[in-house]
Amino acid sequence: MSACDCAGDALRPVDEAIAELLARAPAPPPVEYVAVGKALGRVLAEPLRAPFEVPAWDNSAMDGYALRAADLPAAGGCLPLAGRIAAGDAASQALPAGHAVRIFTGAPLPPGADTVVAQEHCRLEGGQLWLPPVKGGEHVRKRGEEVAAGALVLAAGQRLRAQELGLLASFGVARVAVYRRLRVGLLSSGNELREPGEVLQPGQIHNANRYSLAGVLESLGLEVHDYEIMADELAASRDALSLAASEWDLLITSGGVSVGEEDHLKQAIRELGELHLWRLAIQPGKPLAFGSVGGKPWIGLPGNPAAALITALVVARPFLLRAQGCLSVLPQPLRMPAGFAWTKPNARRQYLRARLQEQDGQLRVCLHPQQGSAMLTSACWADGLAVIDVDSTLEQGDLLDYLPFGELLH
Repeated sequence: MSACDCAGDALRPVDEAIAELLARAPAPPPVEYVAVGKALGRVLAEPLRAPFEVPAWDNSAMDGYALRAADLPAAGGCLPLAGRIAAGDAASQALPAGHAVRIFTGAPLPPGADTVVAQEHCRLEGGQLWLPPVKGGEHVRKRGEEVAAGALVLAAGQRLRAQELGLLASFGVARVAVYRRLRVGLLSSGNELREPGEVLQPGQIHNANRYSLAGVLESLGLEVHDYEIMADELAASRDALSLAASEWDLLITSGGVSVGEEDHLKQAIRELGELHLWRLAIQPGKPLAFGSVGGKPWIGLPGNPAAALITALVVARPFLLRAQGCLSVLPQPLRMPAGFAWTKPNARRQYLRARLQEQDGQLRVCLHPQQGSAMLTSACWADGLAVIDVDSTLEQGDLLDYLPFGELLH
């Protein structure tokens, strides 16, 4: 039974609510090993330390000629060639004194060489190579200059992007330790909901949240199981939540957490587990709730499609990433000038559908004219969210936080 002090009209500030969710995040899922080629978007469970230096030997940064800088006169001059080294060759023989060697990008420098000259700055003259004045050490990638052996390269808790996969492969890692994907049970609440393809009767709507929320969860690398629509009945809500909690790591619902007589999820949560918070100072999305069912975390998102999408991205996302084992979970907003004026302060922090557009030669944050909590067309038009804090106003050109969807949907 819940001991939540969620009654009354007080609205929880957004940052406070996110902090509470993060404090209540469960331990990450178990660790498993997957092929590095299958690890994109997964969360690294064990740190990676460099097993060897990078580069492992001094090598050429470009196609050209390797030499000992002291062998060339200060004004430049000619040296005889003493061979050729390509990438993949072993440079086992030392460079003869007073000579240069043809070398290619990535090829190891022969012992004794300390400088590379780009081929376009050189020319062959009667069997001799003419070189311009050089500076010792130019165009050489020194052994260990990128990474020292034993250095921490990737920390546990990092989501693996394309560049991390390449780095793992460069160290010869074939299988990598990652957290098992967080398994999320997704439930929609509402007698009015029907699936796409079904004929709508008066008062019915298609279930948009099932698809937008599943898209958000999958973009975060989570495993999603979508349940049938829950009827707006207390017993049906209890049964569906109990089943989902027995099968999955975490539950997310949409709808059923407002104050209407047909909104039963809150009561079902109280009977099955705990309700930790309800109603945030956010627009859209005030009726967001958080608690647990059978020891499994539960997030109750609003039923209106745009509100469900925005609260999933702003409030649920950090918690879901932390529960997946990520350490860095808060998005980094851009500080951008407003392409609009905002003259009406609001007691709730507002997340407005927006995109960057050029105005007078400068990129500015511009709003869609329709910001209703049910309107997904404006979210499709938008490239991100403009954040207007509690009790704030803006003049055109003032700086504000802008959250690109590209930052939120990964």
